[in-house]
Amino acid sequence: MAWLALLFSAISEAVWATSLGYSEGLSRPVPTVVFLIALIASSIGLGWAVKFIPIGTAYAIWTGLGAAMTVGWGIATGAEHASPAKLICLAGIILAVVGLRLIASPRSDDTEPSRDVIARAAPD
Repeated sequence: MAWLALLFSAISEAVWATSLGYSEGLSRPVPTVVFLIALIASSIGLGWAVKFIPIGTAYAIWTGLGAAMTVGWGIATGAEHASPAKLICLAGIILAVVGLRLIASPRSDDTEPSRDVIARAAPD
């Protein structure tokens, strides 16, 4: 479930980043509201996911997927030019994200908080 929350959070990150661009400096109301809602959803999702996934892995996946989806949206809508070099770099980001997911600490489920969270909560 934590991995699905992280995926949802990364999608929300791409939505808020894209909406921020459409908001023209937060001066247009509808994109600004979408930006704020997606920003909150993205932050909540990431915050919950890091209870179960180590922060380094979760953050790298969150930012990588969010960035790749934001650029992908820009290319799909014609706002950004798609060059072979850009597509190769995006593929590299996606491969890195998949690699991080595949080498994540093995756990049969994600119902227990990660050791990072437990260690931070333990008294000194």
